[in-house]
Amino acid sequence: MWGSIAGMANTSSAKKAYRVEMRRRVFNARRAKAMKDATKKIQKASDPKDLAAAYQAIDKAAKRGIIKKNTAARMKSRMARKVAAK
Repeated sequence: MWGSIAGMANTSSAKKAYRVEMRRRVFNARRAKAMKDATKKIQKASDPKDLAAAYQAIDKAAKRGIIKKNTAARMKSRMARKVAAK
């Protein structure tokens, strides 16, 4: 379904834009998944060693526009409080 361009785009530039969108979608999904995995790992274990990896994943997601900058800051703040509480 997602790979088919037939019936959607008429111009060659629209077809190319669709291909680029699909490629970016894969990268964005990968970054979002890495961020979610890192945050879940912190929630389960609350290990300070994993905090740096989670921060890195969140920062990358914010840099690429997967999440907003303030959302990233809020997530990191909540994680730090959770780790400090344990």
